[in-house]
Amino acid sequence: MADEVYLTRAGYQKLYDELEALKKEKLQISKAIEEARLQGDISENAEYDAAKEAQAHNVAKSSELEMKLSKVRIIEDENIPSDKIYIGAIVTMRDLEENEQFQYMLVSPEESNYDENKISIFSPIGKALMGKPEGAEVDIQVPAGMLKYKILKIERPQ
Repeated sequence: MADEVYLTRAGYQKLYDELEALKKEKLQISKAIEEARLQGDISENAEYDAAKEAQAHNVAKSSELEMKLSKVRIIEDENIPSDKIYIGAIVTMRDLEENEQFQYMLVSPEESNYDENKISIFSPIGKALMGKPEGAEVDIQVPAGMLKYKILKIERPQ
């Protein structure tokens, strides 16, 4: 399948739930459009214009999510090698300059969320870590400069 979207089960569920919410919202938008039409002249009706704009956004976002969900391949935890870093891996690292330890999960761009320590495999850090083993030291060029990390541990999600 071309352009496959790799997601964890939780990532898939999140996109699925978002699509379901959009479907419910679509019904509300349709009602708002109908109510605005009943007010008479729609050529200068702000409520009608806002509802039509919301409808267009809803349709576009729904189509995007349906396309992604149609291309999803679930990352099975047992298929994630634990000897090297691949999509789905949880990586514990030490910043060799700051001597700080932290953890990232490498995910697809659709699932990335910096606040949850989920980074895309296509980000500068994600690209540099892919395929690296435990114990490796990695120099990573990012817009803010050069990062120097040591990979302490590679785990599969629980």
